[in-house]
Amino acid sequence: MNRLHAVVTQIEGEQNLHIITFDYEGSILKMMGLDLPKGLHVMSHVTLGVKPSHVAIAKNLSGELSYSNQLPAKIVSIENGKLLSNILLHVKGSEVESFLTLGSSMRMNLQVGDDVTLLMKASELFVMEVEGV
Repeated sequence: MNRLHAVVTQIEGEQNLHIITFDYEGSILKMMGLDLPKGLHVMSHVTLGVKPSHVAIAKNLSGELSYSNQLPAKIVSIENGKLLSNILLHVKGSEVESFLTLGSSMRMNLQVGDDVTLLMKASELFVMEVEGV
């Protein structure tokens, strides 16, 4: 499980749907969820989680995407299996893991040291912990 430490900067809601905005090391991340975690408020320090299978990688990205969470990253290591590639990325002081199909990894010619863009859908990001609660 990937863990990112962030601070809540905005909470928007309508009925029980919420869009929460975070500051993660100077970058903006957004999360979409149905219920607010207990004790969450603007300026809360949180640990965000995202599964490695929900972290996409783009190389030579250009154009507009619906992914609201786009972070510059560098590939630290690549472990290729028979079906999957386990990619370890350095992102703003954290390490984030991504699982891709081996075919995608090979097609993109991913290499250690490549600068890429890490992509996470707002619906796949979640609050693992609210500090002090």
